[in-house]
Amino acid sequence: MDFCGAKRNQFPVRIDMHVHMVGNGAAGSGGWLRLGRWHRWLAGFMLRQLGLPAALRGDLESVYAENLLRLIRESSLDSVVLLAHERVHDSDGTPRDDLGSMFVPNDVVLDLAKRHSEFLAGVSIHPARPDARDELDRCVAKGAVLMKCLPNCQNIDMSDIRYIPFWKKMVEARLPLLVHTGGEHTVPVVNAALADPKLLRTPLECGVTVIAAHCGTKSGVLDHDYFDDWVAMLQEFQNLYGDISAMVSLNRCAHLGDCLRHEIEPRILHGSDFPVPVLGHRLWLQGRLDRRSFRRIQGIDNPLERDWRFKKALGFSEYVLTRAVELLRVPP
Repeated sequence: MDFCGAKRNQFPVRIDMHVHMVGNGAAGSGGWLRLGRWHRWLAGFMLRQLGLPAALRGDLESVYAENLLRLIRESSLDSVVLLAHERVHDSDGTPRDDLGSMFVPNDVVLDLAKRHSEFLAGVSIHPARPDARDELDRCVAKGAVLMKCLPNCQNIDMSDIRYIPFWKKMVEARLPLLVHTGGEHTVPVVNAALADPKLLRTPLECGVTVIAAHCGTKSGVLDHDYFDDWVAMLQEFQNLYGDISAMVSLNRCAHLGDCLRHEIEPRILHGSDFPVPVLGHRLWLQGRLDRRSFRRIQGIDNPLERDWRFKKALGFSEYVLTRAVELLRVPP
């Protein structure tokens, strides 16, 4: 089904601000994908859901980007923030390729954003890198709209005072920070304790606009639930937000309804976490949706559209889709 008729022809722009770029470097980008048994099965499952079962064996970046572009154009979205994925580093800035499962260089998303207006570049830079601030300047000059990191998977202690100059440079550039919070199981975890949103205090105090991906929710049964910690921080920091990416799923949806509370919803941005599968079954089983609505929305082929339709059915407003324009470093 084509949802393009629902698009607006002028601002505000409807943005999914949490979409992952995936690639294997087969075309020479410098990226790589190295999957263990569990993550290879999971990646294969995600690609089968997208109708790309053989993509891992070819030029994954090109096939994936073409498919994603088609999905955006057939949805009611105007654009997505396409996210690079930084390598794991030690705290002294030494790359640890032995610990990570994937690397998507910043130039991959910067180049795609230059070619297609549907893509906005979300770059990823480990602040311990010796060239971190130079790379930040370079990415901003090439059109980056935000910076993304996964502290527990990339080994970034957000409270480390050595990173303060990096956070201050982000403030100068007006570049917001999208940072993973809560548990994670789609890529290997290096240090689970670094998923705690309370560690975001340092960049927040520096003045960085911080968007806590997943609002601190748990991903697995044994993960710690940081949602209440994140909510408490909203009262203290007006520059803190949250996205509701991957929260239409079997494992993260417990607090999705809580994000509609009047004191929380004004800080919420829409994100899907594509290509994470969109599964609304638990919302139906919990009584949040009736069976007819669940079956109708779950039957939407386009996962980007399906994710938003579930959230809209729960009561999220259009403003959740357009709020990102106020925060992203979007060129005029």
